[in-house]
Amino acid sequence: MTRIIAVAGATGAQGGGLARAILDEADSGFAVRALTRDPNSDAARALAERGAEVVAADLDDPRSLRAAFEGAHGAFCMTNFWEHFSPEREKAQARNQAEAARAAGVGHVVWSTLEDTRERVPLSDDRMPTLMGEYKVPHFDAKGESDEVFLDLTPATCLRTSFYWDNLIHFGMGPKRENGTVHFSLPLGDARLPGMAAGDIGRCVLGVFREGESLIGQKIGVAGGHPTGLEMAAALTDALGEEVVYRAVPFEVYRGLGFPGAEDLGNMFQYKHDFEEEYCATRPIDRSRELNPRLQTFPEWASANADRIPIGG
Repeated sequence: MTRIIAVAGATGAQGGGLARAILDEADSGFAVRALTRDPNSDAARALAERGAEVVAADLDDPRSLRAAFEGAHGAFCMTNFWEHFSPEREKAQARNQAEAARAAGVGHVVWSTLEDTRERVPLSDDRMPTLMGEYKVPHFDAKGESDEVFLDLTPATCLRTSFYWDNLIHFGMGPKRENGTVHFSLPLGDARLPGMAAGDIGRCVLGVFREGESLIGQKIGVAGGHPTGLEMAAALTDALGEEVVYRAVPFEVYRGLGFPGAEDLGNMFQYKHDFEEEYCATRPIDRSRELNPRLQTFPEWASANADRIPIGG
């Protein structure tokens, strides 16, 4: 019997990865119900052509979510801070999804989340600035704070994701050429950075749904690798065919770069640096590979995407 998985953000990075992962495996036992605000978008039409059921739903509209979750075995729930830069809106959207899943009787919810950094860096801790009055890393903290909402209201698995290696393509974090040298810059020092291909997150989510009820109530993390900045630069050198030099940017310098979200990201990288051991330990590569046997390492991803990684000026 085919079980329906309702996928929030089905035309985005994580949700799209899950939708494609299910559609790629005709014998997975699951079917895709793709939730999107615009069923007529090119991305939504592409999913429909592949066999997904596409339905209109808005994370800000609880009624649409309840209808979209009705009859689904599972639901993948997520929020996108970078769309609106509002942790309050993220928390409201998370609660909307959790309450809708409960009302619809969804049997297994996978909530895409991150740590609440305030558990290790309280607002009184001045090693990094407090942002928006009550957060250290807003796009982490809002999701982490919402974990208990899902665990209280639904049969949920909280899936802690990792840095998207695709950020080197789409988010302006790729290498840049300066004075004849190609630099790859991160505010990370010599720490390791758990990361993965965005599409691999979706395949890990499918693995969670496959394992099923044994993972309900758990918080688990995934990553395709824990490379250092130097190791990432070496992999980029091999993939791009010219030397890429790693440059560690001080946290305070990164926070002051002035682009939207710079302070949030500066604090994020400092958190990953200062709590490197704990952060990496919660994202074990072997366990991630059990969920997704196709998991890519950073060198594999860089090699496969070399023609898509821009070298900025």
